[in-house]
Amino acid sequence: MGNREAGPQRRGFGLGGIRWWILLLFAGYAAWSWFGSAETDPYTGETAHYGASPEEEVQLGAQAYQQVQSDAAAQGALMPADSQVSQQIRQIASRLVSRVPQVTNDLAAMTQQQAPTGYQGFQWDVSVIQSEEANAFCLPGGKMAVYTGLLPIAENENAMAVVMGHEIAHALLRHGSQRMAQQKLVQMGQMAAGMALGGMDPQQQQAVMAALGAGAQYGFILPYGRNHETQADKVGLMLAAAACYDPREAIPLWERMSQLGGGSRPPEFASTHPDPANRIQTLQSLMPTAEAFRTKYCAGQPPLK
Repeated sequence: MGNREAGPQRRGFGLGGIRWWILLLFAGYAAWSWFGSAETDPYTGETAHYGASPEEEVQLGAQAYQQVQSDAAAQGALMPADSQVSQQIRQIASRLVSRVPQVTNDLAAMTQQQAPTGYQGFQWDVSVIQSEEANAFCLPGGKMAVYTGLLPIAENENAMAVVMGHEIAHALLRHGSQRMAQQKLVQMGQMAAGMALGGMDPQQQQAVMAALGAGAQYGFILPYGRNHETQADKVGLMLAAAACYDPREAIPLWERMSQLGGGSRPPEFASTHPDPANRIQTLQSLMPTAEAFRTKYCAGQPPLK
C-alpha cells in the first residue's frame, strides 16, 4: 500500500509527471505565440508583438465606438455634429489625418523599414462627449472621442492637436493589438503557475500567486504601458507638427496636465504613464525633429484649413 500511495505523488510532481509535461507544453506554446508574433514596428524601429490583424482591429474598434456613442447619446452627452465645438474638433482631426501618409512614410524611412499601409483601412471619425473628464482616445481603426473637460486644459488648438495626435498615434502604432498579445501571454503564465502550484497549501498558493501577479504588473505590464505612451508622444508630436500645428505647445500642455488632481499621482514605476517631468524632458528632446517636420510641410505655405 505504501508503494502504491507514493507512486501517484511522484507522477504528479516529478519531471516525468503529467503536470510537468503540460507545463512544458504551455511554455512552448507561450513562447511560440509571443515570439511568433514579433515584428519590427516601422514607426519606432522597436520589436512589437500583435494579438490581432489590422482588419480585426478595425472591426473591434468600430464595435466599441458604436457602444461609446450609444452610451453617450443615452445620457444626453453626445454633442451634435454641427455644434461649434464638434466642428472645431473635427477640423483638427481632419488636418491630422491628412498628414498620416506623409508622417508614416517619413518615420518608416528613419527606422529603415517599409512603410505600413494598415491605416488605409481605418474608418476615421470623431465624436465630442460632454463630460468633466479631461480625456480623449482613439480606438483601433481610427474612431476617436474627445471629452469637453479637456478643452480648458488644452486652452488652444495647437495643444488640442498634440493630444489628438498622441491618441491617433496609439491607433497607428497598433497598441491595442499589442496589449492583446501581452494579456494573452500573462494569462497563459497565470494558468501555468496555477497548475504548477496545484498541490500547494491554499494559503501558500495564494501568496505565491499574489507575488507572481505583482511581478508581472510592475516588471512587465506597467513598463509596457509607459513605453507605449512614450511612443505615442513621439509619433503624435510629429503628426501635429506636420499638420502645421505648433509642437512647442506640448510642453505647457503637459505642465497643465501634471496639475490635474492637485498634482498628486503614484510614482512612475506604479503607473501606466511616464512621470510628467520625464515626459516633458522627452518631448523637449524631440522638439528639433518636430520643428523639422513642421518646416518641411508648412514652410512657405498658409496653414491647412
